[in-house]
Amino acid sequence: MSEIAFAIPGDIDLPTGGYAYDRRLLAEWRASGVAARHLPLPGSFPAPTPEDLAETGRSILSQPFDAALLIDGLAYGALPESIAAGLAGRVVALVHHPLAYETGLTVDRASALRASETAALRYASAVIVTSPATKRLLISDYGVPEDRITVAVPGVDRAERAAGSPPGSGLALLAVGSIVPRKGYDVLVAALAGLADLPWRLTIIGAEDRAPETTEALRQQIAEAGLGDRITLAGAVDDAALARAYAAADLFVMPSLFEGYGMVLTEALARGLPLICTTGGAAAETAPDAAAIKVEPGDVAGMAAALRQVIDDGARRAHMADAAWAAASTLPAWAETAAIVARICRKVM
Repeated sequence: MSEIAFAIPGDIDLPTGGYAYDRRLLAEWRASGVAARHLPLPGSFPAPTPEDLAETGRSILSQPFDAALLIDGLAYGALPESIAAGLAGRVVALVHHPLAYETGLTVDRASALRASETAALRYASAVIVTSPATKRLLISDYGVPEDRITVAVPGVDRAERAAGSPPGSGLALLAVGSIVPRKGYDVLVAALAGLADLPWRLTIIGAEDRAPETTEALRQQIAEAGLGDRITLAGAVDDAALARAYAAADLFVMPSLFEGYGMVLTEALARGLPLICTTGGAAAETAPDAAAIKVEPGDVAGMAAALRQVIDDGARRAHMADAAWAAASTLPAWAETAAIVARICRKVM
């Protein structure tokens, strides 16, 4: 194998879990001497224009035949079957989570994405997924043979244990992830609206421009609930600011409706933070039972009850934090994740 050509649509520097995974693969390969390069694709995926599809086809099909073609699922799952068929035998597909499971899609759009991704995956020589839950989903719903799927869960950087908030300042709740419908922040705000009697404050860190209507609706919901002085939408922040936010948090909350893995959960575990999360997608397995309280996606009452339990009970919170810190030592490093993906690419070629 001469090199890995890693085809990624859009801006690889965007602050999302999928792009963070892609960036770390490239960085780890550079550090370990694996020959790999970023092959940029247009940013219109998963709804490419005809011009962008033509550009993508030319770009991918022009790659050296001895290169391993690793294609991010944001693009691969949206490719027409004609392009996927032309790449048969050459592609390793990276599926963070199936495209049809994005919240807010129309029935027709979700059906079209499911059909295109099902067709494209038939032609992939191998498929990388980021969780066992996604592997099961591709087998059951997309007809991908089990022996073609490899799980490469995201790695985790070691970190210092969170110090938490200063005494008397109220419990510091932290949520991290772009403000899009799938993240379920409206559920979290609705749950917190019934907990005004408790001492808490929430910071949501995540890009606000990916779904502007969702961001505006969330701002309005916060204002109408009278929580403007207790909930901060911090927007996208750099790595240093994110690390400071984790360090100052007492409790991590993830109300997401569906996750292909939930990288922010393991980032929180790496700081020894107790978790409240949903069971959406892979999140139920990513969060250890002893460190988390898990509720059904979209369950406002369940989320409120879980928050009240943990905010009210310092001893339980401390026990969950200890379990999180213990679990952190079992999480894989990014070098391990990158090595798994590189091995599959070598095997295909």
